[in-house]
Amino acid sequence: MYLTKEEEKLLNSDNETISKSMEILLALGRIYQAEKLIQISSAHISGISYQNIGETGLEWLESLNAKVVVKTTVNPAGMDLMRWKEMRINKEFYTKQMKIIRALEKIGAEISLTCTPYYLHKIRFGMHIAWAESSAIIYANSIVGARTNRESGISAIASAIIGKTPYYGLHIGENRAPNILIKVKDVNPSALGFYLGNILKFDQIPIFRFKRRLSDDELKLLGAGLAATGNTAIFHVENQTPEWNDFEMPKEKIEIDRVEIEYRCEPDLIVLGCPHLSKEELVQVLGLLQKENKKVKRDLWLFTSREVANKNKELIEKIESFNAKVFCDTCMVVSPVTEEYECIMVNSGKALTYLPKLRGVNVSFGNLEECVKAAFQ
Repeated sequence: MYLTKEEEKLLNSDNETISKSMEILLALGRIYQAEKLIQISSAHISGISYQNIGETGLEWLESLNAKVVVKTTVNPAGMDLMRWKEMRINKEFYTKQMKIIRALEKIGAEISLTCTPYYLHKIRFGMHIAWAESSAIIYANSIVGARTNRESGISAIASAIIGKTPYYGLHIGENRAPNILIKVKDVNPSALGFYLGNILKFDQIPIFRFKRRLSDDELKLLGAGLAATGNTAIFHVENQTPEWNDFEMPKEKIEIDRVEIEYRCEPDLIVLGCPHLSKEELVQVLGLLQKENKKVKRDLWLFTSREVANKNKELIEKIESFNAKVFCDTCMVVSPVTEEYECIMVNSGKALTYLPKLRGVNVSFGNLEECVKAAFQ
């Protein structure tokens, strides 16, 4: 892989963090036969919950001795930083999680603690970025038309410190072409993503033909399900996503009339916000709560970014007046508190995938309206 003189200096830097970051990027480039490194505009780091990375991950983060050189955001932590006691997080976990936060602050990362960084900082079509977090990656590639591969938390940090990423995969236009057409009737996008992620081949990029136009929130849930259950990092939607008409329509096609998700149990917790809820989704939840016009009977937890919550305080207060809780900085997938429950109801294909695997809990599935209604039963 070709390196400029500047890049060679970084590789041979006396600063171990910088030289190791270059080694990581060089190794990735060699594996994927990249011809060079390219500049990036932003990075997003995943895997920052103490529940997921533990002591080893914490020690590695604390060992870093360099600053990021591009805008760098980070994924949800294992708790709401302000309401951690209310979430029943113990002091030991709180202390460890805050050490992770401080280590990220030390390298100059923005403590955004969200899986939806595109709500905080606008990315643009064609922009090269280095993002970890599967749901953010597929949103950036598909709905915005930015360009990123599926980075790990470690490679995203390396790119943030160097300001570059290897030029391969989805950074190259021709590799973004769809190779399977999927014709869909009016199917729940979360269920569709969950189903297709399990059946699509490793290298398949779908283009969808829907009967109606999907909202960005529906596309977000579709992508999150696809990325969680499979390897998909980009999709296209006919007449909607920015690159859908840049390539020839693929000859291979499948048709889907309906998708049945057979996950049913009696929920003792209902959660929404995987990925984090947008303002529009919060408004939708409030409308459903107001329609019932009574307080919820079951635990109903909503997860959103601190940024969205701070900009919509009145909306949050109205939602919580129904005894629902709106937490920030974390989500049900990366927080240990969800392990206390026997059955959790979700509207997300991503949560449906990861809650049983990571938290060892049973899950039930429904759309957003069904989840809110279940909270009153």
